[in-house]
Amino acid sequence: MNHKSSSTKQEIVNMLKFQKRLTVSEMAKQLGITEMAVRRHLNTLERDQLVRTTLVRQAMGRPMNVYELSEKGEELFPQNYKQIALDFLKDIESVAGRETVEKLFQNRKERMKQMYEEQFANKSFDEKMVELAHIQNKHGYMTELKKDEDGTYHFIEHHCPIAEVAKDYQVACDCELQLFQQLLGTPKVTSQACMAKGDNVCYYEIKKHDYAE
Repeated sequence: MNHKSSSTKQEIVNMLKFQKRLTVSEMAKQLGITEMAVRRHLNTLERDQLVRTTLVRQAMGRPMNVYELSEKGEELFPQNYKQIALDFLKDIESVAGRETVEKLFQNRKERMKQMYEEQFANKSFDEKMVELAHIQNKHGYMTELKKDEDGTYHFIEHHCPIAEVAKDYQVACDCELQLFQQLLGTPKVTSQACMAKGDNVCYYEIKKHDYAE
């Protein structure tokens, strides 16, 4: 197997996961390779049913092909056995009630807080943000971190392993937000977008808390 070719295909898959829809020209520019090389990789990915293409008509010029991941392509990223987990939760709800399921999510949040809080001790707020991104990346969330001049952070997750579960149990998202607040030591964590609600990403706006306020 050509390792470089395999690596480039993986880069294309990751780019489409992050940016959702791209043209051949956009991918070639970002990868620093020719459009012909990109098309060769895309042909393989299309053959494997990992990407799909849409012909987009423009106001001027010829129509262009725009590529995005297929459902099979999305499955390349961690799903955390979503259907099995969802089935178990529904069984628990039918036997013990929805409050019991919500309590399970709260227990999970507390367990994760205890697991990670030592890693956040004695760190600056900026260091805590980097640590949080690192933890989420380890769990497959494909995190992107941006910071404004005023200190506001934009914490973007391009993949959510529990999105299917969270569609039925919003408490999963609520617990994630609360966990972020507790680990970062700030109540100023607000959800701006959520994949479980149909958005392309999960996106939090996060600010350092001034305890003098």
